[in-house]
Amino acid sequence: MGKPTEDELETALQEAARLREQGEDDRYLGKTVLNQNYRLELYQELLVAARRYLHSGEASRAHQNLVRAVERVERVERSDEEPDWPASL
Repeated sequence: MGKPTEDELETALQEAARLREQGEDDRYLGKTVLNQNYRLELYQELLVAARRYLHSGEASRAHQNLVRAVERVERVERSDEEPDWPASL
């Protein structure tokens, strides 16, 4: 299965948000799509922070940013709370 285009992803996220907002998400597809997209963004930020740290010669600021990114991912993975979805949806 290929990666969705930017337009396809935007359409899917808008539809997921609509399902949630209108109470039509009885199979939790909207919730799942929004949650997975949110988590993917956090993991992408973590990857960027890890790359910067590795390429920085292990600079202290890059290390601090990497630690914060790891903590954000861990906080979301432990949480049962629904995150605030991006305002653009």
